[in-house]
Amino acid sequence: MAAEDGKKQLLHLVFGGELKTLGGTEFRDLNALDIVGIYPDYESAHVAWKAKAQASVDNAHMRYFVVHLHRLLDPEGKTAG
Repeated sequence: MAAEDGKKQLLHLVFGGELKTLGGTEFRDLNALDIVGIYPDYESAHVAWKAKAQASVDNAHMRYFVVHLHRLLDPEGKTAG
Protein backbone atom coordinates (compact mmCIF):
# COMPACT_ATOMS: atom_id res chain seq x y z
CA MET A 1 0.00 0.00 0.00
CA ALA A 2 1.36 3.40 -0.95
CA ALA A 3 1.44 6.37 1.37
CA GLU A 4 -0.66 9.44 0.61
CA ASP A 5 2.24 11.04 -1.28
CA GLY A 6 2.43 8.03 -3.64
CA LYS A 7 5.63 6.62 -2.15
CA LYS A 8 5.65 3.03 -0.91
CA GLN A 9 5.38 2.84 2.88
CA LEU A 10 8.45 1.08 4.30
CA LEU A 11 8.26 1.46 8.07
CA HIS A 12 11.41 2.13 10.11
CA LEU A 13 11.82 2.33 13.89
CA VAL A 14 14.39 4.64 15.48
CA PHE A 15 15.39 3.91 19.07
CA GLY A 16 18.41 4.04 21.31
CA GLY A 17 19.84 3.73 24.75
CA GLU A 18 22.97 3.41 26.78
CA LEU A 19 25.00 0.29 26.01
CA LYS A 20 26.76 -1.89 28.59
CA THR A 21 29.97 -1.95 26.51
CA LEU A 22 31.23 0.22 23.68
CA GLY A 23 31.48 -2.62 21.18
CA GLY A 24 28.25 -4.39 22.07
CA THR A 25 24.54 -4.03 21.46
CA GLU A 26 23.28 -4.98 24.92
CA PHE A 27 21.55 -2.11 26.69
CA ARG A 28 22.35 -1.09 30.26
CA ASP A 29 18.70 -0.42 31.22
CA LEU A 30 15.83 -1.58 29.01
CA ASN A 31 13.40 0.62 30.93
CA ALA A 32 15.40 3.67 29.86
CA LEU A 33 15.29 2.99 26.10
CA ASP A 34 14.48 6.06 24.03
CA ILE A 35 11.84 5.14 21.45
CA VAL A 36 12.22 8.02 19.01
CA GLY A 37 9.49 6.97 16.61
CA ILE A 38 8.29 5.01 13.60
CA TYR A 39 8.81 6.57 10.19
CA PRO A 40 7.30 5.82 6.76
CA ASP A 41 10.63 5.63 4.92
CA TYR A 42 14.36 5.31 5.53
CA GLU A 43 15.10 8.93 4.66
CA SER A 44 12.93 10.38 7.43
CA ALA A 45 14.14 7.72 9.90
CA HIS A 46 17.74 8.62 9.08
CA VAL A 47 17.07 12.31 9.78
CA ALA A 48 15.61 11.42 13.21
CA TRP A 49 18.46 8.97 13.94
CA LYS A 50 21.11 11.54 13.02
CA ALA A 51 19.56 14.24 15.23
CA LYS A 52 19.44 11.91 18.24
CA ALA A 53 22.92 10.53 17.62
CA GLN A 54 24.39 14.02 17.37
CA ALA A 55 22.54 15.19 20.49
CA SER A 56 24.04 12.33 22.52
CA VAL A 57 27.60 12.59 21.19
CA ASP A 58 29.00 13.42 24.64
CA ASN A 59 27.98 9.98 25.98
CA ALA A 60 30.15 7.34 24.29
CA HIS A 61 27.87 4.52 25.49
CA MET A 62 24.71 6.02 23.97
CA ARG A 63 23.71 4.52 20.63
CA TYR A 64 20.74 4.95 18.34
CA PHE A 65 19.59 2.44 15.74
CA VAL A 66 17.32 2.30 12.71
CA VAL A 67 15.32 -0.94 12.44
CA HIS A 68 13.78 -1.84 9.10
CA LEU A 69 10.32 -2.83 10.37
CA HIS A 70 9.08 -3.49 6.85
CA ARG A 71 11.59 -6.35 6.59
CA LEU A 72 10.25 -7.90 9.79
CA LEU A 73 6.63 -7.47 8.70
CA ASP A 74 7.30 -8.86 5.22
CA PRO A 75 10.47 -11.00 5.33
CA GLU A 76 9.93 -12.38 1.82
CA GLY A 77 9.78 -8.87 0.34
CA LYS A 78 6.38 -9.25 -1.29
CA THR A 79 5.49 -5.61 -0.67
CA ALA A 80 9.00 -4.08 -0.73
CA GLY A 81 9.80 -1.66 -3.48
